[in-house]
Amino acid sequence: MQDVLVVKDLVKTFRLSKKQQKIDKTNLKIKVAVDGLSFTAKRGEIYGLLGPNGAGKTTTLRIISTLIKADSGEVLVDGASARENPDMVRAKIGFLTSELKLEDFFTANYLFDYFSELHGVDKETSEARKARLFKKFGIDNFAEVKVADLSTGMKQKVSLVVSIVHDPDFIIFDEPTNGLDVITAKAVTDFLIDLKNEGKTIIISTHIFSLVEKICDRVGVIINGKMVVSDTLANLCQEKRLEDVFFDLYKKEVGENA
Repeated sequence: MQDVLVVKDLVKTFRLSKKQQKIDKTNLKIKVAVDGLSFTAKRGEIYGLLGPNGAGKTTTLRIISTLIKADSGEVLVDGASARENPDMVRAKIGFLTSELKLEDFFTANYLFDYFSELHGVDKETSEARKARLFKKFGIDNFAEVKVADLSTGMKQKVSLVVSIVHDPDFIIFDEPTNGLDVITAKAVTDFLIDLKNEGKTIIISTHIFSLVEKICDRVGVIINGKMVVSDTLANLCQEKRLEDVFFDLYKKEVGENA
């Protein structure tokens, strides 16, 4: 199968303030968040970026989604360059992050219609898509309830459907089940599998081993901004648990006392 997402030699650094240096307990003025990272993803697969907090997963997803620019390296989304053609890439991608904050005084109905119009989706298509997604996630009974009055799980569901109003071919989720109850988490993971079966390419970041084992076709392990290994779960794990494989790699990278 053809690689439809190509991430090559990404480097991203951030300048640390004195306050951040103190928090990180470092004298370094520059933090290397992503360090020469490369991987590819194919159409109709779920690719998981697995790593601890601070490994560079979120930064990588933000670069792919054109929210920030890499210092160097390249991202190609279905042949379009994130650096040279960011608008084209944005049209192909749906990006969901736990940091997406919905305005409290808007309703799910309003938000879906607003983002549909923003993406240039015609009214008839938008209404049909909204009806299907709202029913699937049980949002239809809360369509006119203000975000401020929704449960955490329902807010996440609304965030999810709003992020894919334009039916993108590439779905990028940062920690898709983080903070969700088990019912909502299952609804989200089941939906990711449905999207995969529709031929979508899905990239998720997570630190949850069981989620990767359940839904991912391939996985890339990121430690300290570097891609340590990228392979199918079968090749990576063989007869070992993913958790054991990860910690073997982690100890090798950061030392036995980590």
